[in-house]
Amino acid sequence: LNKPEWYLTQVLMWIGNHAKFLDDKIQPILDKAGSSVNAGLEFSRALVMLILEKLAADIPCLLYDDTLFCHLVDEVLLFERELYSVHGYLSSFPSCMHILSEESCFQRWLTVEKKFALQKMDSMLSSEAAWVSQYKDITDVDEMKVPDCAETFMTLLLVITDRYKNLPTASRKLQFLGLQKELVDDFRIRLTQVMKEETRASLGFRYCAILNAVNYIATVLADWADNV
Repeated sequence: LNKPEWYLTQVLMWIGNHAKFLDDKIQPILDKAGSSVNAGLEFSRALVMLILEKLAADIPCLLYDDTLFCHLVDEVLLFERELYSVHGYLSSFPSCMHILSEESCFQRWLTVEKKFALQKMDSMLSSEAAWVSQYKDITDVDEMKVPDCAETFMTLLLVITDRYKNLPTASRKLQFLGLQKELVDDFRIRLTQVMKEETRASLGFRYCAILNAVNYIATVLADWADNV
C-alpha cells in the first residue's frame, strides 16, 4: 500500500516499451481492415482499467492514513500527467481522476489538502524570513516588495489549482475552489492579527510588509480572474 508508484511506473513502462511494436506491427493490420481503432491508445486504455481496479481495491485500506493517502494522490497525479503529456492519452477515456472523484475518496482528499495547506501556512508565517522579500537585493525584480509569506502563499494556491485542474467535473473543481477561498480568508485573518500587533508602528517594517502582501495578493488574484 505504501508503494503505489511501483505499479503506476510499471504501467507507464509497458505503454512506452510497446509503443513502437503497436505502431509498426499492429496498427497497419487495423488500418488495412478499415478499423478506426488506435492500437497504442487501446493498449493504454486496457492497462489504465487495471490501475482503476487496483486503486478501487487499495483506497478503502488507506483512506484514514494521511501519509499513505497523500502519497497515493501525489503518485496518481504524477502518473496522470505523464500519461497525457508523454503518451497522448485521451481525456475522453477512463482515468484515475474518476476514482479520486468518488465521494468518500474526494472528501478525504479535500480534508487532507486543507490540513496540509494550513500546516504550510503556519510554517510560512512563523518563519524568520516571513516578512522579508526574497528579491530585496534585486531592485528591478522587486518593485512590489513582496514578503516571502505572501509569495509562498500564492504558490500554495497555484499548486492546489494544478492538482485539481484535471478533475472530470466542474462541481468537483468548484469544491476545491471553495477550499482555496477558505484559505484566502484564513490568510487574511492571520494578516489582520499580525497587523493589530503593529498598529503602534504603522510606518514600521512589518506593517509596510503586510500592506505589500495584501497588494500583491489582490493583484495576482485579479490576474487569475480570467482563468475559468
